[in-house]
Amino acid sequence: MANRLIDRKHITATEQIIRPHIRQTPTIEANGRDFGLTSVSLIFKLELLQHSGSFKARGAFANLLLRKIPQAGVVAASGGNHGAAVAFAANKLGVPAKIFVPTVASVEKIERIRGYGADLVVTGERYADALAASERWTAESGALPIHAYDQHETLLGAGSVGLELEQQCPDLDSLLVAVGGGGLIGGVASWYGRRTKIVGVEPEAAPTLYNAFEAGRPVDSPAGGIAADSLAPKRVGELMFPIAQEYVHHVVLVSDPEIQQAQEALWKVLRMVAEPGGAAALAALLSGRYQPKHGERIGVLVCGGNTPAVDFAHALSAKSSHESRPSANKLASQSITGD
Repeated sequence: MANRLIDRKHITATEQIIRPHIRQTPTIEANGRDFGLTSVSLIFKLELLQHSGSFKARGAFANLLLRKIPQAGVVAASGGNHGAAVAFAANKLGVPAKIFVPTVASVEKIERIRGYGADLVVTGERYADALAASERWTAESGALPIHAYDQHETLLGAGSVGLELEQQCPDLDSLLVAVGGGGLIGGVASWYGRRTKIVGVEPEAAPTLYNAFEAGRPVDSPAGGIAADSLAPKRVGELMFPIAQEYVHHVVLVSDPEIQQAQEALWKVLRMVAEPGGAAALAALLSGRYQPKHGERIGVLVCGGNTPAVDFAHALSAKSSHESRPSANKLASQSITGD
């Protein structure tokens, strides 16, 4: 049975508390034909435009505003996005924060965490390693741990995405949501219940919820792939799993090349730069892993945009270098004239 502390009533109350601190992110509707899909409408929820670059800011503020913060501050383990969100929220609220991330975290996410003024520790290869290190620090320091997905407040904050999306687009038939530890889909599914079909999307290299459904409980799973810094926590959360069992319709798996294809499609069609985890939901559609019905209105949650794919400094340097070189025509002219 789903957790009754994570329901529409509690999500609404949490949303009202965090509202002054978060953005109401926009939606954009596109004809499926723009992406090579016929007879469907796509409604993208742009959580990559949220503070700190992902939906995680919602859960971070929920934790800091709903829980008592000790003098030692807060501590979090993260593949990157949750750490950036906690660092951002702590900075805004004047709370000390220590963030542990694994070496797989992207440069973009590490730079964000540092930029928000948190004490950053890079340790271990995967999220589970960073989590273990953060737990040791919690015991030593007395800081308040803020879990990336297996915490009531984290789930309630994530649920506000569903509340907001339903207000913006109340007639969705289905909603595709990327799954890592399950905080996002757990919160969103708690909001929608069975009124909208909720479909989880995971990388083949990190099938945490897929394997949990197969086993009937959260189990350890592989934690690799292109989206390992956001969708590879080893296992889904204990709090979200009963919610998923009750409200998540099913889970589809997508490959790394399919996620890359979705990233490229978002850029080419919408000029939107999403990280791999942020593009995973669309990958389910473009790959055919999710087969929509004729006329279906499909929500696609673009949950994060913290990617090093955009490097303006490099682009400017390359442009300057190109402009400083004499053109082929000029070189040919110099050779002919003897200049």
